[in-house]
Amino acid sequence: MTNAKEQALKILNSNMIGTMATVQQNKPHSRYMTFFNDDFILYTATSKKTHKVEEIEHNPYTHILLGYDGKGLGDSFLEIEGKVEESDDESMKEKVWNDALKGWFKGPDDPDLIILKITPTQVRVMNTKGEGPEIVEF
Repeated sequence: MTNAKEQALKILNSNMIGTMATVQQNKPHSRYMTFFNDDFILYTATSKKTHKVEEIEHNPYTHILLGYDGKGLGDSFLEIEGKVEESDDESMKEKVWNDALKGWFKGPDDPDLIILKITPTQVRVMNTKGEGPEIVEF
């Protein structure tokens, strides 16, 4: 039997696509994003010119859903509440760069490319075989 932290890390390490919600004019705004993780810290690439960057400047909190694969009851997934900041770690641009980003950026040194760092304030493992949510203890 795995504990909530082990289960959460397993989900993080095997799922890159999830939804990220921000607040736009006092209303939630969600979009699909590609996430990379270093333990429980999440990173995602975006353009400086997107609305989410403005939204985060006004309200740095986010809610992320990650891991549900659509098969039904018992599909574990994560609900992640966190605080977003722009990462000033230039090496992170190289780490998260992949060919899928070529549609939006020239390369990891593109001046419009920024990395958002999400530090979780709470992580919940959801829908584990119909059981209630389990909060991950850090």
